[in-house]
Amino acid sequence: MAWEVTASAVPFEGKKTSIRTDEVVMPDGSVATRDYQVHPGSVAVLALDDQDRVLVLSQYRHPVREKLWEIPAGLLDVPGENPLHAAQRELYEEAHVKAEDWRVLVDMYTTPGGCDEAVRIFLARDLSEAEGERFALAEEEADMEFARVPLAELVHGALAGQLHNNCLVTGALALSATLAGDGVDALRPAEADWPARPFPA
Repeated sequence: MAWEVTASAVPFEGKKTSIRTDEVVMPDGSVATRDYQVHPGSVAVLALDDQDRVLVLSQYRHPVREKLWEIPAGLLDVPGENPLHAAQRELYEEAHVKAEDWRVLVDMYTTPGGCDEAVRIFLARDLSEAEGERFALAEEEADMEFARVPLAELVHGALAGQLHNNCLVTGALALSATLAGDGVDALRPAEADWPARPFPA
């Protein structure tokens, strides 16, 4: 479902995202202006080891002026890029880890009132150290810290207001619900369709 747009403009275009202004027809026939960030989409990886610990990293996030604990994540830099391939790349680049078992954990829009960013969070298991040289991290990533934290601690931290990254919080809660419910085998396959960011089969 999409409401009619009578005019559209891009007053700002940045390196990775832009701002779009649409004139949108409301249900009563009036026209309202809506500004929002246009985003290529993202992937994130909740990497779970054989001790039920989640691989997390801390990274400075300038807009909120905080260093946040997060899970590996990154942009879908190439239009139509397979999100699984992007997630595997991010896990390798940020943590130098590979995984043998991949599932779709959850899909979401991060801030649909002001941004069209869609995120797919994967569950990655059967972890091992990646081969070869580590990817050279730069800028905010150069200062990252890494840890492996029990899933239960992350759930507690999210509910206690100690964790604020949306992918980490959503991923931890989704995995906790999965394990308490139908189990990991009931999750969608890693190559499941994603209508919000279609990709070739």
